[in-house]
Amino acid sequence: MYEFKRIKRLPPYVFAIVNQLKMEARRKGEDIIDLGMGNPDLPTPDHIIEKLVEAARNPKNHRYSASKGITQLRLAICEWYKRRFDVDLDHNTEAVVTIGSKEGLSHLAYAMVEPGDVIFTPAPAYPIHPYSFILAGGDVRSIPVEKDSDFFEKMEEEFKATWPRPKILLINFPHNPTTTCTDVEFFQKVVDFAKENDVIVLHDFAYADLTFDGYQPPSFLQVPGAKDVGVEFFSLTKSYSMAGWRVGFCCGNRELVGALTTIKSYLDYGMFQPIQIASIIALRGPQDCVREIAKVYEHRRDVLIQGLQNAGWNVEPPKATMFVWAEIPEPFKQMGSLEFTKFLLKAGGVAVSPGIGFGPAGEGHVRFALVENEHRIRQAARGIKKALSK
Repeated sequence: MYEFKRIKRLPPYVFAIVNQLKMEARRKGEDIIDLGMGNPDLPTPDHIIEKLVEAARNPKNHRYSASKGITQLRLAICEWYKRRFDVDLDHNTEAVVTIGSKEGLSHLAYAMVEPGDVIFTPAPAYPIHPYSFILAGGDVRSIPVEKDSDFFEKMEEEFKATWPRPKILLINFPHNPTTTCTDVEFFQKVVDFAKENDVIVLHDFAYADLTFDGYQPPSFLQVPGAKDVGVEFFSLTKSYSMAGWRVGFCCGNRELVGALTTIKSYLDYGMFQPIQIASIIALRGPQDCVREIAKVYEHRRDVLIQGLQNAGWNVEPPKATMFVWAEIPEPFKQMGSLEFTKFLLKAGGVAVSPGIGFGPAGEGHVRFALVENEHRIRQAARGIKKALSK
């Protein structure tokens, strides 16, 4: 028997249990509405696809590319930051293209973390946030993201009680899975704290564009001095509905960007060049598609929230992300999130993500992904109403 200690640090993948039940039900011919995995169903805008096809027909683009991303793509992301947040970035030293945010974050963790380093991450958490550091040998401590508590105050309290002092603070706003949002004043406090306490800040900004009701999330990098202490990850996955294309960026502090660039130079040759060329068109081209995508998710959010209310399940509508984070109704709380998820699947024909899959702090909740059209979401709400009536 072989023993792989790094793999043994990973817990059982809770979502696999729900996926297995979902597939078994579908094999029996049952109609299961899948609001579990946050896999965007909207098509990538046509002008981006057309550029991909055009670039793919050019044999010059079939060769190895640059692991840090081609120059024009790095220029395009820097232009995007300047246009959106008035942030100045050097495309050579302060921006690197990643094969999606997960790859970038994971490889940066390997570049930065030494065994025993302490890392603060939010809880509940998107799994890659804590486990990228756990796999790299780090010691992860959780800071709660809760409805009625101040994340920054909780982080300060944990910092004072932690030894050795944390090396890294990872944050993610708008937050997955809780959908919690923040403001630029929060980031200013984070930057001041990081400078004072010699902490590196990593911000995952995946939901920069999926915002509702007029809310505009700030970028961590727009705070003066942010580049002195950290980096921000952004992805085309949600904004341009390019999930399978795997295009992301790490921008900010040149030492951190440089470390990620170096480790990537050993581990990959970058993504298929036509994808990079099409991504330039996404960032530099018309942005109406981004707003249209956000409006679709906003409408789906409204339909789901209304449907849940009709079922007697009152849930606060999120201001951002493609998710709805819902506390399990009181009569069903004792079941726990995994059993409640199984119950919704069997009794209502709806698959959701159990809160426990995002760590112990997620218990008592489930996450809905807005990845079905409004007709299917209404159907899901009727199934949920039927299940809860039991």
